[in-house]
Amino acid sequence: MTIYVDNVKVKWAGCEWCHLVADTLDELHNFASQIGLRRQWFQSSASYPHYDIKLEVRKRAIQLGAVPGTRRQIIECAKKLKLEYQSLKTETAPQLKLLF
Repeated sequence: MTIYVDNVKVKWAGCEWCHLVADTLDELHNFASQIGLRRQWFQSSASYPHYDIKLEVRKRAIQLGAVPGTRRQIIECAKKLKLEYQSLKTETAPQLKLLF
């Protein structure tokens, strides 16, 4: 399993940001915790699940084993994470009890 960072450099709030993704949600959350990210920063409602990270954090992530991902690798991870996240949401959705 691999953790990836892209090289997007989105400017927001006076900083430059990129994205952190992984092969699985567990792996993503565990690595995010290792580099000091809070779970509440997880972008679950974006076009794909990920963490936004500043470029300084990107450098630290790479030092700890994250891989600078190609566009193709990031897209593949994004698709997998989205499917996994949707599956988890479906599994934990409450069941309605209908009385007839």
